[in-house]
Amino acid sequence: MGRRRVRALLKLPDTTKLDRLSIYASTIAFQWLATALVFWRTIHHGIMTTHLGVTLGHSYLTITTTIVLCALVLLNQIASVRRIRSDSAAFPSETVQLALKVFPRDAVERLAFLALVITVAICEEFIYRGFAQYVFQNWSHLLLVGIFGSALLFSFAHLYQGRRGLVSTFAVGLLFSGIRAWSGSLAPAIAAHFVADLSIGLLAPRHVQEALRQRPNFQEKEPTAGITIDR
Repeated sequence: MGRRRVRALLKLPDTTKLDRLSIYASTIAFQWLATALVFWRTIHHGIMTTHLGVTLGHSYLTITTTIVLCALVLLNQIASVRRIRSDSAAFPSETVQLALKVFPRDAVERLAFLALVITVAICEEFIYRGFAQYVFQNWSHLLLVGIFGSALLFSFAHLYQGRRGLVSTFAVGLLFSGIRAWSGSLAPAIAAHFVADLSIGLLAPRHVQEALRQRPNFQEKEPTAGITIDR
């Protein structure tokens, strides 16, 4: 469904404010609904929340890990958005065009985007690094199966991003799942997920525009002039 939505968006010359807010709202609603369903089933089966990583674990270790991981993620995002501008050919035109169509462009949209980022960070980490990782590990009695199974499901959920997105989200899934297993807490992954999505939203706008201007056949359209882009 996500891939189909992406194709539909790419066919549009531009998106309206209502289009973008609808995308944010529908994603927020779906993710909280999925999280509520998972949480309900865990309670029904008597699974303790601490087994899902809903705990600080060893607080000193968790806090330290969270700070370090967030810093590394932020540095990676800064490097990535700079590379968009310096090497526009490294990013498919489809990726850049999609960014222009879904990123927020004013204060109201950025506020809705913030709600989306918070939702995605909490819900996806709870579902994949909490529930799915626990289920795979409990079923196999192997920590590595839990880590790889969670990362695989996480990457499949991002098929709409294409092959590049599939590979990158699998790698991120492995990292976050490994840290969740090591720290015993979802907190580092939630915080890093939030930093990753929010930072790309704050840093990407002008770099995406520069990448587009470097395209040989690009002509900037009036609706996208002065665009402020988040994820």
